Amino acid sequence: MQLAIVSDSHIPSRAQRLPDAFRERVRTADHVIHAGDFDSKSALADVRDLAPELTAVAGNMDPQVGLPDVATVEAGGVTFVVTHGTGPARGWADRVARTVREEADEPRVGVAGHTHEITDRIHGDVHILNPGSVTGAAPADRATMLTVDANDGEIDVTVHEA
Repeated sequence: MQLAIVSDSHIPSRAQRLPDAFRERVRTADHVIHAGDFDSKSALADVRDLAPELTAVAGNMDPQVGLPDVATVEAGGVTFVVTHGTGPARGWADRVARTVREEADEPRVGVAGHTHEITDRIHGDVHILNPGSVTGAAPADRATMLTVDANDGEIDVTVHEA
C-alpha cells in the first residue's frame, strides 16, 4: 500500500496551493496522511478532493477546521499514529513518541509535522516521520513530502522535493 504523507500546507497564509507534482502524488496514493496546519477550511477541502482516502489532524493553525488532534490508520500491517506535534522544538520527538505509545502497539509509526523539517528516524521504540512543509512554508527552505510503501508490517520511505 502506498501512502502520501504531507503536512504544514499553510494555505493561504504562506502559500497559494500545493505544488502540481505533489498534487499528482496525493491523487495517485492509496491513502493520504496530513499532519496538520492546513491553515484554512478551503485547504482541507482541496486535499480531501484530491485524496482517495484521507487521515488528517489539526495543527496549531487549524482551530476552525474540525479535525481531531490525534488519528490512527492501519496500512500494510503498520499502525500510523498522526499528530501535529505542537509545542516548542525542544522535546518535539519526545512528545510525538509519547503520543504514539499511548495510541498504538507495534508495529507503529508516528507521523507529525509542526517543525517543517524532514524527519525519518527511530526515537526510542518509535519510528517517527515528518514530511516537512508540502508548500515549502517558512521556516522550510523547500517544499517536501514523503511517500511510504507499507507492506507486511514494514515501511519504505521516499522523500520528494518540489
